[in-house]
Amino acid sequence: MGETVKMARTYDATRRQEQAQENRARVLDAARGRFLADGYTATTIPGVARDAGVSIQTVYKVFGNKAGLLKAVFDVAVTGDDQPIPVAERDPIKRIQAEPDPRSKLRMYSQYFVQGAQRAVAVGLLARDAASADPAAAAVWQQIQQQRLTGMGQFARHLHAGGYVPVGITAEEARDVLWTFTSPELWELLVIQRGWTPARYGDWLASMLAAALLTPQPPRDDTPRHPILHT
Repeated sequence: MGETVKMARTYDATRRQEQAQENRARVLDAARGRFLADGYTATTIPGVARDAGVSIQTVYKVFGNKAGLLKAVFDVAVTGDDQPIPVAERDPIKRIQAEPDPRSKLRMYSQYFVQGAQRAVAVGLLARDAASADPAAAAVWQQIQQQRLTGMGQFARHLHAGGYVPVGITAEEARDVLWTFTSPELWELLVIQRGWTPARYGDWLASMLAAALLTPQPPRDDTPRHPILHT
């Protein structure tokens, strides 16, 4: 009898966890839709709750407030999922770090960045625009900026420690270059305003980062060698 009760309680707890995860996913999906369609100011917690099919109290309990919901939507957009795995510990980043060729490393990183940017930049720009009128949104925007700077610092130190960066460029300078080229404002200018495709932006980003951060390669001597003069 006791074993049956224990199993029933375990099942109930597992089902509650699954239900909570399902509710969270629905809220995040509904919030993203509301934020991008209506803007930050016009989006309301009751509206998100209604779209997600959950109670208003559920949204507040899980996310705290509208700004917390915005940050959660952004985080999911960056990684592509809601798993509690730090970006630095995810497989794509590990593969980038393991790549021995620096130019291939930056191409891989640029492709990874473009995949995330297609999901996350619109939400990040929403937070930036809302920051001027809402202190809570401003705090979220500052947090987003600081997290990006921290991530670029980690990548810059990785490049610096590997000896890929020319002598005279510090890890801090490399961080600032990465932080600038991965800014949502640059994506906004070229992809959103000028109509570049994400693939074109990724190719351009890889070439710009290589030119700015890597030791220049010696020029190739492709001059045909005369068979008589060079025997």
